[in-house]
Amino acid sequence: MLLTFIGVPVSVIGTLMHWPSIFLFIIYCLTIIALSSYMGRATESLAIVAGPRIGGLLNATFGNAVELIISVFALKAGLVGVVLASLTGSVLGNLLLVAGLSFFIGGLKYKRQKFNVYDARHNSGLLMFAVMIAFVIPEVFSMDMNDTKKLSLSVGISVILILLYLAALFFKLVTHRGVYQSDNEAQHHDEEPEWGKGRAILVLLIATLAVAYISENLVHTFEFVAESFGWTELFIGIIIVAIVGNAAEHASAVLMAFKNKMDVAVEIAIGSTLQVAMFVAPVLVLISLFFEKSMPLLFSWQELIAMVSSVLLMVVISNDGETNWFEGLTLLAAYVIMGIGFYLL
Repeated sequence: MLLTFIGVPVSVIGTLMHWPSIFLFIIYCLTIIALSSYMGRATESLAIVAGPRIGGLLNATFGNAVELIISVFALKAGLVGVVLASLTGSVLGNLLLVAGLSFFIGGLKYKRQKFNVYDARHNSGLLMFAVMIAFVIPEVFSMDMNDTKKLSLSVGISVILILLYLAALFFKLVTHRGVYQSDNEAQHHDEEPEWGKGRAILVLLIATLAVAYISENLVHTFEFVAESFGWTELFIGIIIVAIVGNAAEHASAVLMAFKNKMDVAVEIAIGSTLQVAMFVAPVLVLISLFFEKSMPLLFSWQELIAMVSSVLLMVVISNDGETNWFEGLTLLAAYVIMGIGFYLL
């Protein structure tokens, strides 16, 4: 609590007074971590009151709102490559880093952790569609297209992705809500939330706005930090921006796993990935039409192969509805391997 109340005003003051970039970089990172604890507590309260699906969905939504804001500013500046890289980084980060840390930390405390197997299988199908169909197909077909047709293809696919994502939410939260309920969800209904629904949403909203402001300023320090450490623009977009932009929801997922609330942890990690792939990315494509430089939904082959591999690994690991620390370590190892590859690329 103390770090939050000190970090936020110091971040604002440091930004206005133009303190050294490396000093601001450290302050911003620490403040975001402090704010993430509030987002975690708010998510836990919402998960108890409204259920793990809605709690995890709200956390993922507010968390991705930060990345969406940062990406819009980047698109306005014409940094299409950085935005695409950060989207790739979000998919890899959520599926491998967030889920991996959650499974690993939770698995150190509990030998076996269970989550809703029906949700896992439902999410697996959507993940394979969003990444392996909606992301790969444009790259394959665009090989024999000019720039105008590439953009038209991207816009068409973006509209379809948004509509299917809204349909998926309607399926999970309205028509089939409670149909595929796990034992874990029934147990959490007996718990007392720390905050009521209204206060939890308010805390989540305020924390997200603070994280968005600090994250936007943090992005401006990346160029100096990159030059200091010799990092490339691709590495910054896929690894650094993605980690910082989603730091709050990362911490929330790990906290839920440590408390053996795996339905919420999985909903944050996988639900956030689906939201990035099926909503955030297509929305950014449509928003880019209003800027000087439009963004087609076209990733490099290295990015596509990394995302497809991550999806396949997550599907294999999560489809049984159980996890342990070794499966978490496997996901983390895959993330480190890809991180090394993008660093050296």
